[in-house]
Amino acid sequence: MILVTGASGKVGSEAARLLDAQRQPTRVLVRDASRAPHADVEIATGDFERPDTLDAAMRGIETVILVSPAVPAQEIAVIASAVRQGVRHIVKITSKASADSPVERRRGQAQIEVYLETSGLSYTLLRANAYMQNLLALAPTIKQSRGFLMSAGDGQVGMIDARDVAATAAKVVAEPTAHAGRAYWLTGPELITYNDVAKELSGALGYTVEYRQTTPTEHLSAMVRAGVPETVATSNAQAFGLIAEGDAAWLSDEFAAVTGTTPRSLRTFIADHIAAFTERLTPASIGPLRTR
Repeated sequence: MILVTGASGKVGSEAARLLDAQRQPTRVLVRDASRAPHADVEIATGDFERPDTLDAAMRGIETVILVSPAVPAQEIAVIASAVRQGVRHIVKITSKASADSPVERRRGQAQIEVYLETSGLSYTLLRANAYMQNLLALAPTIKQSRGFLMSAGDGQVGMIDARDVAATAAKVVAEPTAHAGRAYWLTGPELITYNDVAKELSGALGYTVEYRQTTPTEHLSAMVRAGVPETVATSNAQAFGLIAEGDAAWLSDEFAAVTGTTPRSLRTFIADHIAAFTERLTPASIGPLRTR
C-alpha cells in the first residue's frame, strides 16, 4: 500500500487521484478529513507533530510519497515513523535544496534530505523547479488591476505544472526499486519569464496584463500587506531575487524520461485554469504563494 502525505495540497491531491485511477491501494494522510482528495482512497487523519498518528498511518505501508511545506522537524518525524513501521521506500518531493542557501525552505529541504539519506530507507528525490500553480496566487491582483507585481526581473524559470510532479511520483511508486537512489530534476518544456507569463495571460484573457517589476524589499512588503505570513514572504522575496539572477533558469528532460510523456506548457496550464483569473476566488481556494 502507498501512503501520500500532504494529500490536500497541489501535488499530494493529484498523486492520490492518479493512484486511484491506476487502482493502486492508497492511503492519504490529512489533518482534516473534509479536505481529503475526492478519490476512492483510504483516509488517515493525523498530524506531523504527533508521532502516534504517524505510526498509525504508516501501518501496512510499503511506499510513501512525502509532501509537506518542508519543515525539517515534521518531515523528519515522518521518515522516523516510516523506519519504525517497516516502510521500504520514500519518494520525497523536494526542490533545489542547499545547506548554504539564503532561502530558509531550501536549507530545510537539505536538512531533511540528509536525514533521509542516512535513514537506511530506499528513496527517490523529485527536485521540482517552480510550480505553475503558484501563478494562481496572482489571480486576485490581475482581476483587480490587470497586472501583477513581481521581483523576478527578467529571470527565466523552468516552471513545471504540479500535476506533472504528481505524475512522476505516481510513476516512481509503481516500480520504486527501478528508481532507488535517484534524484530527478523536473521542469516544464521551456524557460519562461514573468513577461512571458503576462503575455500568455493577455492572450488568454483578451486584455493586456502588465508585469510590474519591483525590488525584493518592495515585493516583500507588498506580500505582507496582502496577508502572506512574513516568514513565507521573506523566503519568497529571497527566491524571486535569485530568479532574477538566473537561479531557476534550468531545464531537464527527466520528466519525459520517467513518465514517457511531455510536460505541460504554460499555455496549457493557463487554459486549464482560466476560470481562476476570471471568476471570484477566496484565499483558501488558491493557497499561499510559495516559490521553490
